[in-house]
Order: sequence, then C-alpha cells, then structure tokens
Amino acid sequence: MAADRETMTRILNSVPQQHPFRFIDDILELDDEHIVGTYRFREDEYFYKGHFPGQPITPGVILIEAMAQTGVVAFGLYLHMRQTHATAEDAKKLTTLFTLAEGVEFTGVVHPGERVIVKGHKIYFRMGNLKMKVSMERENGETVSSGTLAGRGVPSRI
Repeated sequence: MAADRETMTRILNSVPQQHPFRFIDDILELDDEHIVGTYRFREDEYFYKGHFPGQPITPGVILIEAMAQTGVVAFGLYLHMRQTHATAEDAKKLTTLFTLAEGVEFTGVVHPGERVIVKGHKIYFRMGNLKMKVSMERENGETVSSGTLAGRGVPSRI
C-alpha cells in the first residue's frame, strides 16, 4: 500500500540531516518495498568551491550520501514507524548509521543546478538493519550512480 502525501511529508521532516548536509528535497513515492525521492544540487553548495574550481562537479561521496539519505535513512524511518507504530517524534530519536556501500558505480557526473531522482528498492529489513539497492538518475532517466547501501537505526544521544 502506497503512503499518502501526509505520511511522506512526515517522513521527510523526520530525516535528521539538515542544511548544509541534507540531500533530499522531496519524496515522490513510498511503500513497503521502495522509495523515490529528489534533490536539486544548488549552485551555491559549499563543496563546489573546491571540487573543482572553474569546473564544479558533485563529489562521489556526496552522491552516495544523497542516495543513503533517501534509500536508507528516509525509507528506514518509514519502515521503523510502520513496524513499531512509532510516531514521527519517536523516529526523531533515532540516528541511522551507514554500515555498507557495496558495488557503487558512477556512470555520470552531476553538475550544480541539476535535479536528481533517487530510487531505492528494499533487499531486506530485519532487526533494525536495512539493505537497499539504490540508484540515482537525471530527470531524463540516465543513471549516474548505483549500488547497494545499508544502515541501522540506533538511539540518538540527546
């Protein structure tokens, strides 16, 4: 069963990463098996000044982070809330630790101003561990990065 807009907004608002290290603008699709989110890399992102001066491109580690924030963090919060009947406030008490990046490939570059679409498909979610097949595409459908990512929610230290 697909999540409604209110649920997707609640999940998006529960993602702990914030500016300038938040790389998810919107959730377009969400159900128990997959998630689709978007992010527009703004031209004034802090990392473009040094990567690379005069020819800025988005660093690969940032592309992986963007895929993880949608495919592992946001999706993991959704599954956690569904499984435990936790509220959005309860979900904010979790921190997702990134535990695996496997077979990540970069097949294109992302320039300042580009909007990307991140798609994640669940491999498994058990005992708080989530493993996902995640890809990032341009708006025209061209894949720029893909791989398998995993993470685990742990209580935040507040």
